[in-house]
Amino acid sequence: MANPLYNSFGNRPTAPSNPVEMIINQAREMRRTFKGDPRQAVQNLLNSGQMTQQQFNQYSQIANQILSIMPK
Repeated sequence: MANPLYNSFGNRPTAPSNPVEMIINQAREMRRTFKGDPRQAVQNLLNSGQMTQQQFNQYSQIANQILSIMPK
C-alpha cells in the first residue's frame, strides 16, 4: 500500500539530515549539470571582479576539503 503522506509530497526522497551528505549531494548535482569549462568560469569571475583572489583561495580550500571526503 502506498504511503499517502509520501505521495502528497510528490514522491520525492527526503533530504539527508547529515550536512556533509547534503554538501556531497549538491556537489554531485553541480558536477552533473555544469556546462562548459569550470576553470574558465572561475577565471571569468576573477577577471570581472565578481570574485576576489581571497575568495577564490577560500573557496578552493573548501572545495579541496569536500573532494577529499567524496567517494570516487
